[in-house]
Amino acid sequence: MSNERKLVLFIAASMDGYIAAPNDDLSFLSLVNKEGEDYGYSSFIQTVDTAIVGRKTYDWVMAHVPEFSHADKDTYVITRSPRPSNGNVTFYNGNLKDLIVELKSKKGKNIFCDGGSEIIHELLKEKLIDEMTVSIIPILLGSGTRLFKEGAPEQKLKLISSKQFDTGLAQLHYVFEGK
Repeated sequence: MSNERKLVLFIAASMDGYIAAPNDDLSFLSLVNKEGEDYGYSSFIQTVDTAIVGRKTYDWVMAHVPEFSHADKDTYVITRSPRPSNGNVTFYNGNLKDLIVELKSKKGKNIFCDGGSEIIHELLKEKLIDEMTVSIIPILLGSGTRLFKEGAPEQKLKLISSKQFDTGLAQLHYVFEGK
């Protein structure tokens, strides 16, 4: 099983566990912007060749950036409404577990889960996430979109590394025990 591709979550959240403020506002992420610092993202992104992202997250990104950041990766946008594929982007409305099991069985690099919270919740319920790196932004938002919703089964984690940065960001890298 050690040759199996891993599904990896790499995400940022507020100290109180929100990945977005109300109205899907991600502006709090800019609190830790620092020239020349990407918090390991460029190294991480080289370890993956496939991305999974929720439709709401995809639509938000497409509305706020000039070009899709994962255009060079096979990307599956998880949606309830069929849409035609666009380059390497496939709009997928089938069973999420079936998709992940199929992707993990193929040769390739790791699979990047790029949000959102509903996709993360479904993947946690099915115990399909193998590793997670969560960057904690030094702010309490008080409300918004939670990183982890209630109702996923208990899963033990093993801390692989923790890093702190002079911007106040703390980054935690975990693997799921038993994986």
